[in-house]
Amino acid sequence: MRKYIRFLVPLMIMLMAVMLSGCGDQYFVLDPKGPIGESQKDLIWITVLLCAIILVPVLILTAIIVWRYRDKKDNKSAYQPNWEHSTKLETIWWAIPIIIIAILAGITIKYTYDLEPSKPLESAKQPITIEATSLDWKWLFTYPDEGISTVNYVQIPEDTPIRFRVTADQAMNSFWIPQLGGQIYAMSGMAMTLYLQADEVGTFFGTGANFTGEQFAKMTFDVKSTSEADYKSWVDNVKSSAPALTDEGFEQLKQPGSSDEQFFSAFPEGLFDKVVLQYAGPNGAAAHEHGLKSGPVKDEEGGSHDTSSTEGTEHSSHAN
Repeated sequence: MRKYIRFLVPLMIMLMAVMLSGCGDQYFVLDPKGPIGESQKDLIWITVLLCAIILVPVLILTAIIVWRYRDKKDNKSAYQPNWEHSTKLETIWWAIPIIIIAILAGITIKYTYDLEPSKPLESAKQPITIEATSLDWKWLFTYPDEGISTVNYVQIPEDTPIRFRVTADQAMNSFWIPQLGGQIYAMSGMAMTLYLQADEVGTFFGTGANFTGEQFAKMTFDVKSTSEADYKSWVDNVKSSAPALTDEGFEQLKQPGSSDEQFFSAFPEGLFDKVVLQYAGPNGAAAHEHGLKSGPVKDEEGGSHDTSSTEGTEHSSHAN
């Protein structure tokens, strides 16, 4: 039996390594390219180190105890059948975890407030707004300031805050660019806000992180960070060479199916807000604001808007 166990244990470890190799994209979070991703990586490592203070000694002591008190004829370890309590040991193995949990709680609370998704990033540059809409099974990005839109492709200037507004046409999804920051839910009937920034030129992986059906795995997109001059040149090129996205074209995009990268020189006015409010009913924005009928409502950035208007209507719930 021992012979088989010695053979099976290494085999199981190898099989686990092979199966986990499919999760390679997760390691992007440990190679951040922006301020939000960098802070989140710090929190991950702090948490790992604090947990290791408990876990590593426990694993080492477990191995020592198993070895020392194993069933063996010439075992000379002390035999104390009536031993049942040690105040010193009880104090140690309760005090250390409690202290570490308290430290971890304080650190997590601080980072949670510092990394609030809708909190604008400090920068001398004005943020660029990009509206991300989850469709089956593709991402539509609209640039309201530039008047262009793309499918499964994002281009941004480096060192510039990006204000993502995120929603879903139907199925709930999760918008995630691992190297720039944590994910945020894309939900129908809600507009979420997420600030991110790329600190260097490069191409980063983006994806929908929620399972949404048959072709979910194809809901990936490239995020290309370039110089500001290259970004403006790209916008001008899209405006001059790409077709416009019409209402009919959007209805076709909404149909289930994957898509290659697409570019549009224009899109229907207010398209993102129409998607957000499509289930609001006859009261429009009032229904969207969960029963509020009228009057000014503060949004997540401290401003206000009237619930009788669809302009700027957002819900501040979020997830990292």
